Amino acid sequence: MLDNNLKSALKGYLQNLKTPVELALAVDQSEKGLELKALVDDIASLSDLIVVTQNTTASRVPSMQVRSQAKGTVMTFAGVPLGHEFTSLVLALLHSGGHTIKEEASVLEQIAALPGSLNFEVYVSLSCQTCPEVVQALNLLAAVNPNVTTTMVDGAVFPQEVADRNIMAVPTVYLNGEQFSQGAISLGNILNKVDASAATRQAEALAKKDNFDVLVVGGGPAGSAAAIYAARKGLNTGVVAERFGGQVADTVGIENFISVKETEGPKLVANLEAHVRHYEVDIMHSQKAVKLSQNELFELELANGAVLKAKTVILSTGARWREMNVPGEKEYRGRGVAYCPHCDGPLFKGKRVAVIGGGNSGIEAAIDLAGIVEHVTVLEFDSKLRADAVLVKKAQSMGNIDIVLNAQSTEVLGDGSKVTGINYTDRVTGEAKHVALAGIFVQIGLVPNTEWLRGTLELTNRGEIIVDSHGQTSMKGVFAAGDATNTPFKQIIIAMGSGATASLGAFDYLIRNS
Repeated sequence: MLDNNLKSALKGYLQNLKTPVELALAVDQSEKGLELKALVDDIASLSDLIVVTQNTTASRVPSMQVRSQAKGTVMTFAGVPLGHEFTSLVLALLHSGGHTIKEEASVLEQIAALPGSLNFEVYVSLSCQTCPEVVQALNLLAAVNPNVTTTMVDGAVFPQEVADRNIMAVPTVYLNGEQFSQGAISLGNILNKVDASAATRQAEALAKKDNFDVLVVGGGPAGSAAAIYAARKGLNTGVVAERFGGQVADTVGIENFISVKETEGPKLVANLEAHVRHYEVDIMHSQKAVKLSQNELFELELANGAVLKAKTVILSTGARWREMNVPGEKEYRGRGVAYCPHCDGPLFKGKRVAVIGGGNSGIEAAIDLAGIVEHVTVLEFDSKLRADAVLVKKAQSMGNIDIVLNAQSTEVLGDGSKVTGINYTDRVTGEAKHVALAGIFVQIGLVPNTEWLRGTLELTNRGEIIVDSHGQTSMKGVFAAGDATNTPFKQIIIAMGSGATASLGAFDYLIRNS
């Protein structure tokens, strides 16, 4: 099952176990059942502290429970946790076996004090980049608090459950049988939802913080670079982020990050955060900025009511996927309308889908989906495709991709529970047309996360923050970097460079205005 290199690495990790870990196995003779048994046998052979038992009462087969005999905690994997979820399995083993959990003491205390019985189920696909973050956050709750249980469900192994619950996007989380969340959600935001007083306590703690020399808003590549450069100057630096890593966390393959031949988004994000934490930077996770103002100092108001103060501010709020803004899109988001083909594509296996957009993202999505679904229709508004020629040639060579130019999407149609088709207008003839399908993947560019800054800073008509060569915005002492600005090219390496520029600009401002 596991190759020798992976076995060797896993054996090294399992040496950190301090207490026995029980793997309660429920398998059948199916391909996935045999695969899971082989995986468990490999794991058990690597440590004397791994004990394998049979789970005869499991509600899902194949599945495996990871139980701590010392703490009585339980985490379940329904399916075979390989691919992106293998790290989730390794962490579950370590945390169940008494290895130190790397989380702030206050967060661990909050988890331990959660009241009541909380049973989480999280539906994933093994190709989803976002899913492990959610699985690991939920497993952390279960590893600390015996009253919390978490089950990862591979939707490809349990398709009937996916159909019965009408799950058309991953990760989808259920809590005690009711839908809890869909899409990326951080540990902090999970705790805010299950702990009614969490936001108030956070606001009180944040309000007591000292004034910052540099306060960075956003934890993506630009924000990380800005924080590192500021901290290296000896400045009191803080980072406010809804989700550290931003959109990069959802990126599958990265092959144009100079000096790194190839990597993946979550790995790059983990390295970014580790680098930032190497310095004395105050990272404030799961915090959303809602207002920026200036009095004696700059004041940043957060969604929970807390106000942070700083001598300078660097805005690196990034961007999000652009929406079609047509009737039906919002109603069927997560029920057939999707924005991440890598995450949600496997849920549409054997079905007909559309990709909206003919740029690189759209054509790459069509090519990826074509290997999973029955048929892909690409709808491009323009009279020509904007994707690189090599991608266009590849798409045109595939027998189950149709490309439609001059197509203006007008409406998403559904039956009340899921998408059934899309309407579009031929911009040349004016003819209204319809495509019957099960899924729509929107790939039409990015929108800067700057709505909360309208009326405060000078923005372009597309909402981008206007900056000069030093990253300075229209408000002196406020700088900006990355995809939220009017930088012409939205690339990870360019965002990092602009973050460094903004940070040096802020340092220069502090010197001249101390």
